[in-house]
Amino acid sequence: MNLQRIFNMGPAEWLFRGRQEACKALGLLSAAVAVPSRKPRRCTFDRRACAPQLLAAIARQENYGDHVSAALLKQGLSDHMGERFFSPVNRQLLQACARVDDRYAEQVVADADAVCRGEFDILGYGKMSFGNPVNWQLDPLSGRESASIHWSRIDPLAVDRVGDSKVVWELNRHQWLLDLGQAYQLSGDERYAQCFVALLSQWMERNPVGVGINWSSALEAAMRLITWCWALRLFRDSPSLTTDFFLTMLAWIQSHAQFVMRNLSRYFSPNTHLTVEALALFYAGTLLPELRGAARWQKLGSQILCEEIEKQVLADGVYFEQSTRYQYYTVEIYLHFLILSQRNKLPVAPAIRQGLVKMLEFLLHLRRPDGSLPQIGDADGGWLLPIVRRGPGDYQSVFSTAAAVFGDRRFAWAAGKLAVETLCLLGLTAEKKWQALRPKPPLPAPLHHFPHGGYVVMRSGWQRDDHQLIFDTGPRQAQTSSGHDHADLLSIQCSAYGENYLVDPGTYCYTADCRWRDYFRSSLAHSAVVIDDRGQAEPDGPFSWCERPQSRGHRLASAVDTYSAESDYQSQGLSHCRRVLFVGGEYWLVVDELTGTGRHSAEICFQFAPLPMQFVDDGWLCASGEHSRLFVKAFSSCSLTGNVFTGELTPARGWLSPNYGQRVAAPSLSFSARSSLPMRIVT
Repeated sequence: MNLQRIFNMGPAEWLFRGRQEACKALGLLSAAVAVPSRKPRRCTFDRRACAPQLLAAIARQENYGDHVSAALLKQGLSDHMGERFFSPVNRQLLQACARVDDRYAEQVVADADAVCRGEFDILGYGKMSFGNPVNWQLDPLSGRESASIHWSRIDPLAVDRVGDSKVVWELNRHQWLLDLGQAYQLSGDERYAQCFVALLSQWMERNPVGVGINWSSALEAAMRLITWCWALRLFRDSPSLTTDFFLTMLAWIQSHAQFVMRNLSRYFSPNTHLTVEALALFYAGTLLPELRGAARWQKLGSQILCEEIEKQVLADGVYFEQSTRYQYYTVEIYLHFLILSQRNKLPVAPAIRQGLVKMLEFLLHLRRPDGSLPQIGDADGGWLLPIVRRGPGDYQSVFSTAAAVFGDRRFAWAAGKLAVETLCLLGLTAEKKWQALRPKPPLPAPLHHFPHGGYVVMRSGWQRDDHQLIFDTGPRQAQTSSGHDHADLLSIQCSAYGENYLVDPGTYCYTADCRWRDYFRSSLAHSAVVIDDRGQAEPDGPFSWCERPQSRGHRLASAVDTYSAESDYQSQGLSHCRRVLFVGGEYWLVVDELTGTGRHSAEICFQFAPLPMQFVDDGWLCASGEHSRLFVKAFSSCSLTGNVFTGELTPARGWLSPNYGQRVAAPSLSFSARSSLPMRIVT
């Protein structure tokens, strides 16, 4: 943390950080003297929250420790948890899932079988092995294994010591338990439950509370806590989930919740880190209120979620980090919070429902004609709760669940069909709610503006073969977070005849390779303008930027749908204005104007999907889709040079990352010029 940041800290932050540092110091001391409590063996209860029959079982268990009382305690806690859970995730429900998605059962069983073989589905890398037995601290890509030391002494960004922490953490979120649990419910095959117990037992042995990289992020502990709650429901009837193991899991859940509460990301990463952590506390506090501390977890989790939706969601529904992937995360977080609250008859602030609908409406307008969602900003490839594995840009599940929750025909249209995730969250009644809906697209509008988030969406209609263009107009406001934002101001993406042509380059990686990290979030990688061979901002580490240009935008009154936005480059003494005109719903004109003094160079970049491209007559460039073609040409009074870069390495140019860890060559079209200002280029 720099000195300026320290001086700007208020009293509340000083107090919060002071408490966190004190907890770290105590943890370091405990680790040094090897305190046995680092491996919890017994959970503690809040007797005020326990039903009378549970109180008797708890008292007998504590006094005598006999098997009968422990079994009664397990049965009572499991039954009460089921009454509070989203839905009875049993064989009947999962068979219904198989009816709505004919690939569901086969996929779940195949993924569970892979886990039994020691192969785990990790981000865009596919199935990966971490050794036998599993090495929970290993990044198999680099071969680096992080040390088993107190979490506060580990820097997750230190690639030379831990490898790619994102890969390690993805394994240790334990979301593969969902594959095992669903396969167990569908088949009744006990080997899936045996694998669950064996792997979790190994993990507990190798990852004492507060020790190692898997405790170096409260977010990761929160993700694990959520998954463990689902695992308790999915394996509740298995003989492998013995009474002793059930109570041991409760003790670890209690330790996870306590760790998350002590290390909340209130000031470090007050974004989806904080809201996932709050959701995990709400999960544990609501589903297991008998545990000591649960009432506080539930209250704190609910309070944070209510506060953060107004901080993190702008007035027009755009998530403040300006990333579609993290907007999806946020929608999913709040859907879980809303559904679990309604299930347990807990009050929910009106701002939750209102904010959720606005976020969903923004995603609805971004939805491309082929049904996918475009990448904007960072996309880490992870999911809050991957009940089924979905490809990048597939947000069907969130629209499906939202349609059932809000009874909204537009969201049902966007989903296309009922999703497996909706049934798992809402139960069999979701089928009836879905059948009662008559899907209907939004009202047609050639131009839709989101002024607070800074996006304009132009479209010819809502049909599968229509045209759409997304224009990033800024502004980059002081209250927004830039950790997952890219240097893509005034960039565009477009689809023609339902096919995606101009696209966002994606993310590829966070910390594993700084060169590729910087390229994929650079101006050069987007359909934007690069001035004097400099991007809009210089990276300041993997999740921050140096000074960035400011922007402003406005709709122009004309016979065609036109939107104009401009940005100022103070250090270069010039301004860039980009106008996008949508003419008759048939084609776009993109007008770039540079004003200022002196002689400057400008490069107009267009990042295409992986499509065949060639120059044709009179300087036109043609990109060929499956069923259509897109023609592009630039005009200017100054001399223009056109080039296409595909898969260049030195320097990097012409790449696309469809998922975290994946990189494919894709053409980048460039029109460059050097001239005295003012300069105008029309594409």
